[in-house]
Amino acid sequence: MTGEPGSRQTRPGLVHSLMDRFGHLVKELSKFATVGGFAFLVDFALFNYLIGPQGVEQITAKTISTVIAATFAFLGNRFWTWRHRQRSNPAREYALFFFFNAVGLGIAVACLAISHYGLGSIWPAVFQTRLADNLASFVVGTGLGTLFRFWSYRRFVFVDAGTPTAAEAGPDRSA
Repeated sequence: MTGEPGSRQTRPGLVHSLMDRFGHLVKELSKFATVGGFAFLVDFALFNYLIGPQGVEQITAKTISTVIAATFAFLGNRFWTWRHRQRSNPAREYALFFFFNAVGLGIAVACLAISHYGLGSIWPAVFQTRLADNLASFVVGTGLGTLFRFWSYRRFVFVDAGTPTAAEAGPDRSA
């Protein structure tokens, strides 16, 4: 019934509708991933530099590297990923961004602490190694933290100017 002349929405209309609805999300996610990729490299390089030649303790090094990478990510996300969104009070955006980043940092640090100190107390030869620290922090912790950050930034920090509801959009134009 979908393709019949009198039907409410044709297949091409449905595909077009889906692209209109989710195309911007794919674009935002791609930009977010690019900014995040660069921030990840900053975080990774700085963390390994701090725990290596500098001899900084793992949790302290992770905290320092994440704060610096987060500053880079804030600028990239505000001025590139979500530049099309309405700007609110910059202090509000910055504060919320770093609050949610702190939660993301907590997720990464918790993964690192569980691995290094929790599992490492049972199997130190496996879980108290640089490889284990990097896997716990950057693969597990960053993966979980990234999902949380994308959702929270999009929902609370870089708010949309407003997507009209179906009632506000007016009558169905595909009919």
